[in-house]
Amino acid sequence: MEKTEVDQTIAELAKTADDVVVYKAIGSLLVKAEKAKVNEELAERKSLLDTRSTVMARQEERIRSQVKEAQTKLQEDLSPVSGQPLS
Repeated sequence: MEKTEVDQTIAELAKTADDVVVYKAIGSLLVKAEKAKVNEELAERKSLLDTRSTVMARQEERIRSQVKEAQTKLQEDLSPVSGQPLS
């Protein structure tokens, strides 16, 4: 959700002239800022969000793999007890 907001903000800033007055939110205040500086900060934020997304996807894949391995091991351990494999 935050990445979408950053992307939309970058797109809107791209449509504006370079000399337009830009304000950025700091807490509950709006502070006048340079467009180039705001663009730079948004690009950094987008990069950070992309990196976090990639890391989380890798962690999710690793956890899924571990769960699958544990499930397989558990099925193997329980198969001799019941006499039939679990489905």
